[in-house]
Amino acid sequence: MMELRTSRSGATGQSADRSVRHDWSREEAQALYDAPFNDLLFRAHSIHRRYFEPNTVQRSRLLSIKTGGCAEDCGYCSQSAHHSSGLTASKLMAVERVLAEARRAKDAGATRYCMGAAWRSPKGRDMGVLCAMVEGVKALGLETCMTLGMLSDDDVGKLKDAGLDYYNHNIDTSERYYGKVITTRTFADRLQTLARVREAGIKVCAGGIVGMGEEPEDRVDMLVTLANLPQHPESVPINMLIAIPGTPLADAEKIDGIAFVRTIALARILMPASYVRLSAGRTQMSDETQALCFFAGANSIFVGDTLLTADNPGEDSDAILFDKLGLRPLELATGSGEQDDVQEP
Repeated sequence: MMELRTSRSGATGQSADRSVRHDWSREEAQALYDAPFNDLLFRAHSIHRRYFEPNTVQRSRLLSIKTGGCAEDCGYCSQSAHHSSGLTASKLMAVERVLAEARRAKDAGATRYCMGAAWRSPKGRDMGVLCAMVEGVKALGLETCMTLGMLSDDDVGKLKDAGLDYYNHNIDTSERYYGKVITTRTFADRLQTLARVREAGIKVCAGGIVGMGEEPEDRVDMLVTLANLPQHPESVPINMLIAIPGTPLADAEKIDGIAFVRTIALARILMPASYVRLSAGRTQMSDETQALCFFAGANSIFVGDTLLTADNPGEDSDAILFDKLGLRPLELATGSGEQDDVQEP
């Protein structure tokens, strides 16, 4: 058995471990997803313990720095200009306001600060403000993450120079199902943006949404796509659809809780060194469902009352749940705050 070398940041050394793969077949992954539930969870949890401290959870905070009016037609999104969700579009926030929110997030225990703008892609005139946000949040000692839509090479270069740590760009679902959810941007467009970000040396945050009417095979295909990238995303957010009135998916049937836990477990197995984030939809989950997700390998959450425009459990609810389960928040560690030793062999 491999000797485990646990760091204070939460991850274990893995240079001798060859379980990190980039050649998963859909058939292999589907067999894992369909395995007896106890067997699937045992394997996922065993892998989780090999790479991370099992009772430590990273806390991130997400702020909408520009809300509504997005030109994309993503069927799940209240911020799309194509839908009638009743959301009013806003302008890009001022840097000072974003930094004030970031200070509050740090004081509340967040170690990563994520900033999201409802755009197809950022405009050149906004890049200076966005870079100032990154620089200011980093100066507070927090990790920085942004999600701004598609990026050009010039955009990526400016964000890299500003010191951006992570870029979030979800692939949302399988390539097969993608066109049933979004028509204004292709699946290939999303992969191209991820490649640009990776090539620039910015860490990748990429996952998807389940419960949009997809088949189990689509959840598997989505995770296989991410796991077979040349390097796994350092963060993999798994969102449970929040069905928002006025969007095309307002009447989508809620995903079964066991199926959601299976998706978390498969993400952990296929991408063992990545942080798997239990993201949107936690207000719809029981404590027991969340507990199973943590056991299956989820080790990151968003904290705060809102996620962009949707509800999220507040810090008090999370503190109660953490206390019930004996979970500890990942602390803001030395230097960059997170797991510099979480790297693929």
